[in-house]
Amino acid sequence: MLERVAVLSDIHGVLPVLEAVLAEPDVRDADRIVLTGDLAAGPLPVPTLDLLASLGERAVWVRGNADREDLPIRPDQRARLDALPLTVTLDIKGLGPTLFCHATPRDDEEVVLVDSRMARWRAVLSTVDDEVTTIVCGHTHMPFIRLVDRRLVVNPGSVGMPYGSAGGHWALLGPGTGVQLRRTLYDADAVCARVVAESADPDAARWAEEYLRDRYSDADALEAFGPRDGRDQTADANPG
Repeated sequence: MLERVAVLSDIHGVLPVLEAVLAEPDVRDADRIVLTGDLAAGPLPVPTLDLLASLGERAVWVRGNADREDLPIRPDQRARLDALPLTVTLDIKGLGPTLFCHATPRDDEEVVLVDSRMARWRAVLSTVDDEVTTIVCGHTHMPFIRLVDRRLVVNPGSVGMPYGSAGGHWALLGPGTGVQLRRTLYDADAVCARVVAESADPDAARWAEEYLRDRYSDADALEAFGPRDGRDQTADANPG
Protein backbone atom coordinates (compact mmCIF):
# COMPACT_ATOMS: atom_id res chain seq x y z
CA MET A 1 0.00 0.00 0.00
CA LEU A 2 1.38 3.37 -1.03
CA GLU A 3 1.98 6.12 1.52
CA ARG A 4 2.29 9.23 -0.65
CA VAL A 5 1.24 9.81 -4.25
CA ALA A 6 1.76 13.02 -6.20
CA VAL A 7 -0.50 13.64 -9.19
CA LEU A 8 0.58 15.73 -12.18
CA SER A 9 -1.88 16.29 -15.00
CA ASP A 10 -2.00 18.22 -18.26
CA ILE A 11 1.70 19.10 -18.40
CA HIS A 12 1.37 20.00 -22.09
CA GLY A 13 5.05 20.05 -22.85
CA VAL A 14 5.90 22.94 -20.52
CA LEU A 15 9.28 21.70 -19.38
CA PRO A 16 10.30 24.59 -17.05
CA VAL A 17 7.13 24.30 -14.96
CA LEU A 18 7.40 20.51 -14.87
CA GLU A 19 10.95 20.85 -13.55
CA ALA A 20 9.75 23.21 -10.82
CA VAL A 21 6.96 20.87 -9.75
CA LEU A 22 9.24 17.83 -9.71
CA ALA A 23 11.63 19.78 -7.47
CA GLU A 24 8.95 20.20 -4.78
CA PRO A 25 9.99 18.17 -1.70
CA ASP A 26 6.63 16.37 -1.48
CA VAL A 27 6.92 15.35 -5.12
CA ARG A 28 10.54 14.23 -4.73
CA ASP A 29 9.58 12.14 -1.69
CA ALA A 30 6.40 10.60 -3.11
CA ASP A 31 6.22 6.83 -3.52
CA ARG A 32 4.62 7.30 -6.93
CA ILE A 33 4.08 10.20 -9.32
CA VAL A 34 0.92 9.62 -11.33
CA LEU A 35 0.77 11.40 -14.68
CA THR A 36 -2.86 11.71 -15.72
CA GLY A 37 -2.46 12.50 -19.39
CA ASP A 38 -1.89 15.31 -21.91
CA LEU A 39 1.79 15.15 -21.20
CA ALA A 40 3.57 16.36 -24.32
CA ALA A 41 1.20 18.34 -26.56
CA GLY A 42 2.78 21.76 -26.19
CA PRO A 43 5.97 23.70 -26.90
CA LEU A 44 8.65 21.26 -25.62
CA PRO A 45 7.35 17.70 -26.11
CA VAL A 46 10.60 15.74 -26.54
CA PRO A 47 12.52 16.96 -23.44
CA THR A 48 9.32 16.83 -21.40
CA LEU A 49 8.82 13.16 -22.20
CA ASP A 50 12.51 12.44 -21.60
CA LEU A 51 12.31 14.01 -18.14
CA LEU A 52 9.20 12.02 -17.28
CA ALA A 53 10.84 8.82 -18.53
CA SER A 54 13.83 9.50 -16.27
CA LEU A 55 11.54 9.06 -13.26
CA GLY A 56 11.55 5.35 -13.97
CA GLU A 57 9.16 3.09 -12.09
CA ARG A 58 8.14 5.88 -9.70
CA ALA A 59 6.08 7.39 -12.52
CA VAL A 60 2.72 5.86 -13.40
CA TRP A 61 1.48 7.02 -16.81
CA VAL A 62 -2.14 7.37 -17.95
CA ARG A 63 -3.30 8.28 -21.46
CA GLY A 64 -4.82 11.66 -22.27
CA ASN A 65 -6.67 12.69 -25.40
CA ALA A 66 -3.84 15.00 -26.51
CA ASP A 67 -1.39 12.11 -26.20
CA ARG A 68 -3.07 10.63 -29.29
CA GLU A 69 -2.32 13.70 -31.41
CA ASP A 70 0.32 13.78 -34.15
CA LEU A 71 3.17 15.17 -32.06
CA PRO A 72 6.74 16.05 -33.13
CA ILE A 73 8.33 13.34 -30.99
CA ARG A 74 10.66 10.38 -31.47
CA PRO A 75 9.37 6.92 -32.49
CA ASP A 76 10.17 5.48 -29.06
CA GLN A 77 8.19 8.25 -27.39
CA ARG A 78 5.29 7.73 -29.79
CA ALA A 79 5.27 4.01 -28.99
CA ARG A 80 5.19 4.71 -25.26
CA LEU A 81 2.26 7.11 -25.52
CA ASP A 82 0.35 4.71 -27.78
CA ALA A 83 0.68 1.96 -25.17
CA LEU A 84 -0.65 3.96 -22.22
CA PRO A 85 -3.73 2.72 -20.36
CA LEU A 86 -6.97 4.68 -20.05
CA THR A 87 -7.06 4.13 -16.27
CA VAL A 88 -4.80 2.95 -13.47
CA THR A 89 -5.88 1.94 -9.95
CA LEU A 90 -3.52 2.19 -6.97
CA ASP A 91 -4.08 1.29 -3.32
CA ILE A 92 -3.23 4.36 -1.22
CA LYS A 93 -3.11 4.34 2.55
CA GLY A 94 -6.03 6.31 3.98
CA LEU A 95 -7.90 6.37 0.65
CA GLY A 96 -7.98 2.73 -0.43
CA PRO A 97 -8.32 1.78 -4.11
CA THR A 98 -7.95 5.00 -6.09
CA LEU A 99 -8.64 5.21 -9.80
CA PHE A 100 -6.68 7.62 -11.98
CA CYS A 101 -7.83 8.70 -15.44
CA HIS A 102 -7.51 11.68 -17.75
CA ALA A 103 -11.07 12.88 -18.38
CA THR A 104 -13.39 10.15 -17.10
CA PRO A 105 -12.86 6.44 -16.45
CA ARG A 106 -14.68 5.53 -19.66
CA ASP A 107 -13.44 8.19 -22.11
CA ASP A 108 -10.39 10.45 -22.36
CA GLU A 109 -12.33 13.37 -23.86
CA GLU A 110 -15.49 13.56 -21.76
CA VAL A 111 -16.08 16.71 -19.74
CA VAL A 112 -17.19 16.75 -16.11
CA LEU A 113 -16.89 19.84 -13.96
CA VAL A 114 -17.11 20.76 -10.31
CA ASP A 115 -20.70 21.90 -10.90
CA SER A 116 -21.81 19.08 -13.20
CA ARG A 117 -25.12 17.61 -12.10
CA MET A 118 -25.23 14.35 -10.17
CA ALA A 119 -26.84 12.38 -13.03
CA ARG A 120 -23.88 13.28 -15.24
CA TRP A 121 -21.37 12.18 -12.63
CA ARG A 122 -23.17 8.90 -12.04
CA ALA A 123 -23.13 8.20 -15.77
CA VAL A 124 -19.43 8.85 -16.29
CA LEU A 125 -18.52 6.82 -13.19
CA SER A 126 -20.82 3.93 -14.08
CA THR A 127 -17.93 1.67 -15.15
CA VAL A 128 -15.99 2.08 -11.89
CA ASP A 129 -15.86 -0.87 -9.47
CA ASP A 130 -17.79 -0.40 -6.24
CA GLU A 131 -14.62 -0.83 -4.15
CA VAL A 132 -13.12 2.35 -5.65
CA THR A 133 -14.10 5.32 -3.51
CA THR A 134 -11.64 7.91 -4.87
CA ILE A 135 -11.33 8.99 -8.51
CA VAL A 136 -8.64 11.37 -9.78
CA CYS A 137 -9.11 12.99 -13.18
CA GLY A 138 -7.72 15.91 -15.17
CA HIS A 139 -8.56 17.25 -18.65
CA THR A 140 -10.36 20.49 -17.74
CA HIS A 141 -7.30 22.18 -16.14
CA MET A 142 -9.32 23.35 -13.12
CA PRO A 143 -8.46 22.01 -9.65
CA PHE A 144 -11.28 20.85 -7.40
CA ILE A 145 -12.31 18.29 -4.78
CA ARG A 146 -15.94 17.22 -4.44
CA LEU A 147 -18.11 14.33 -3.31
CA VAL A 148 -20.14 12.37 -5.84
CA ASP A 149 -22.61 10.01 -4.20
CA ARG A 150 -20.12 9.19 -1.41
CA ARG A 151 -17.16 8.95 -3.77
CA LEU A 152 -14.37 11.51 -3.61
CA VAL A 153 -13.47 13.07 -6.96
CA VAL A 154 -10.25 15.06 -7.34
CA ASN A 155 -8.93 17.15 -10.21
CA PRO A 156 -5.36 18.35 -9.58
CA GLY A 157 -5.57 21.06 -12.23
CA SER A 158 -2.93 21.58 -14.91
CA VAL A 159 0.83 21.79 -14.58
CA GLY A 160 1.34 23.54 -17.92
CA MET A 161 -1.90 25.33 -18.84
CA PRO A 162 -3.57 26.54 -15.63
CA TYR A 163 -7.10 27.91 -15.62
CA GLY A 164 -8.16 29.88 -12.56
CA SER A 165 -4.90 30.87 -10.90
CA ALA A 166 -1.28 31.10 -11.99
CA GLY A 167 1.20 28.35 -11.23
CA GLY A 168 1.81 24.68 -11.86
CA HIS A 169 -1.07 22.84 -10.20
CA TRP A 170 -0.78 19.31 -8.78
CA ALA A 171 -2.14 17.19 -5.93
CA LEU A 172 -0.77 15.16 -3.04
CA LEU A 173 -2.60 12.08 -1.78
CA GLY A 174 -1.90 9.99 1.30
CA PRO A 175 -2.48 9.43 5.03
CA GLY A 176 -2.56 12.48 7.24
CA THR A 177 -2.92 14.83 4.28
CA GLY A 178 -5.83 12.95 2.66
CA VAL A 179 -6.02 14.98 -0.53
CA GLN A 180 -4.28 18.33 -0.91
CA LEU A 181 -4.39 20.60 -3.93
CA ARG A 182 -0.98 22.20 -4.39
CA ARG A 183 0.40 24.98 -6.58
CA THR A 184 3.99 25.72 -7.61
CA LEU A 185 4.50 29.38 -8.47
CA TYR A 186 6.91 30.46 -11.18
CA ASP A 187 8.37 33.55 -12.82
CA ALA A 188 6.15 33.91 -15.89
CA ASP A 189 8.64 36.15 -17.71
CA ALA A 190 11.45 33.63 -17.26
CA VAL A 191 9.32 30.62 -18.15
CA CYS A 192 7.90 32.26 -21.27
CA ALA A 193 11.37 33.37 -22.39
CA ARG A 194 12.77 29.87 -21.95
CA VAL A 195 9.89 28.24 -23.78
CA VAL A 196 10.36 30.58 -26.73
CA ALA A 197 14.14 30.08 -26.75
CA GLU A 198 14.03 26.28 -26.58
CA SER A 199 10.94 25.40 -28.60
CA ALA A 200 11.02 24.63 -32.32
CA ASP A 201 7.37 25.59 -32.61
CA PRO A 202 7.02 28.91 -34.49
CA ASP A 203 3.85 29.57 -32.48
CA ALA A 204 5.61 29.13 -29.11
CA ALA A 205 5.62 32.83 -28.20
CA ARG A 206 1.89 33.25 -28.70
CA TRP A 207 1.20 29.95 -26.94
CA ALA A 208 3.29 30.94 -23.92
CA GLU A 209 1.67 34.35 -23.63
CA GLU A 210 -1.79 32.83 -23.76
CA TYR A 211 -1.37 29.89 -21.43
CA LEU A 212 1.47 30.68 -19.03
CA ARG A 213 0.32 34.12 -17.87
CA ASP A 214 -2.98 33.15 -16.26
CA ARG A 215 -5.14 34.59 -19.05
CA TYR A 216 -8.19 32.44 -18.29
CA SER A 217 -10.10 32.44 -15.02
CA ASP A 218 -12.04 29.48 -13.67
CA ALA A 219 -15.22 31.37 -14.62
CA ASP A 220 -13.99 31.66 -18.22
CA ALA A 221 -13.20 27.96 -18.35
CA LEU A 222 -16.50 26.87 -16.79
CA GLU A 223 -18.40 28.98 -19.29
CA ALA A 224 -16.45 27.44 -22.17
CA PHE A 225 -16.61 23.84 -20.98
CA GLY A 226 -20.10 23.90 -19.46
CA PRO A 227 -22.04 23.05 -22.64
CA ARG A 228 -19.85 19.97 -23.11
CA ASP A 229 -20.92 18.23 -19.90
CA GLY A 230 -24.44 17.61 -21.19
CA ARG A 231 -26.09 20.01 -18.75
CA ASP A 232 -28.38 21.36 -21.45
CA GLN A 233 -29.52 17.92 -22.58
CA THR A 234 -32.66 16.24 -21.26
CA ALA A 235 -30.91 12.87 -21.20
CA ASP A 236 -27.30 12.27 -20.23
CA ALA A 237 -25.13 11.05 -23.08
CA ASN A 238 -21.45 10.53 -23.71
CA PRO A 239 -20.32 13.41 -25.94
CA GLY A 240 -17.19 11.47 -26.81
